[in-house]
Amino acid sequence: MKKVNIWAWIILAIGMIYFFLPLVATLDFSLRAEKDVYPSLAAYRFVFGDPAFYQNFGSSLLWSLLTIVVSLLLIVPTTYWVHYRLPNWRPAVEFVTLMPFVVPAVVLTFGMIRLYCCDPLPLVSSPILLIAGYTILSFPYMFRAVDAGLRAIDVRTLTEAAQSLGAGWPTILFQVIFPNLRVALLSGVFLTFAIVVGEFTFASLLNWPAFGPYMEFLGAQRAYEPAALALVSFALSWGSIGIIQYVGQGRGGEANLAGAR
Repeated sequence: MKKVNIWAWIILAIGMIYFFLPLVATLDFSLRAEKDVYPSLAAYRFVFGDPAFYQNFGSSLLWSLLTIVVSLLLIVPTTYWVHYRLPNWRPAVEFVTLMPFVVPAVVLTFGMIRLYCCDPLPLVSSPILLIAGYTILSFPYMFRAVDAGLRAIDVRTLTEAAQSLGAGWPTILFQVIFPNLRVALLSGVFLTFAIVVGEFTFASLLNWPAFGPYMEFLGAQRAYEPAALALVSFALSWGSIGIIQYVGQGRGGEANLAGAR
């Protein structure tokens, strides 16, 4: 009989307890909003009945969609070109994408406000600064996801094969490279979505509606509703992971030259 590694199961059980126990405690707390009533869904009724919840969460969805589009348009062509033409520049590009870990979001936000508060580019009243800040925060995660995807395929062979079929650069990028990076792109998209939805500093200091400031405001005003809102945000994150796993099923890593023909 196959020997069972009991220590592996013990470590797995400890990890699951470490992860799920706080969630269970949060769920238990969120169900005690009404005295002498358990379980009580009053906190969840308040959250889903609050128009500000839909306004702020809808705004975060919009910001995340715009950030994902901008980040993909910046990171994917740059990373592809580095892999294809400038491999010696990869450490420099990787260093630049790590800068958001070095510069705090507060410093970055005030620097952007100071730089773009007046002529010639008065952008403080525009969401452009917010999207730019979110895009910068997504650089480390999006770059590493795309970089890992490009390392898993033969970029040079795919590019030269597409060129031999008469494909131009837009066709190569969007119909050959992108399909082969499906899982990597979905990973970067999910991480960017999670960052934008949970981010507080940029939206708060730039005074734009978002899910992060709403959670902070609700936490300062009420006790049980923030716990319910935290579980809702976890459910949204898990739903996003499920979508990524579903869409990422299949043979996403194989070479695809059909769009170049």
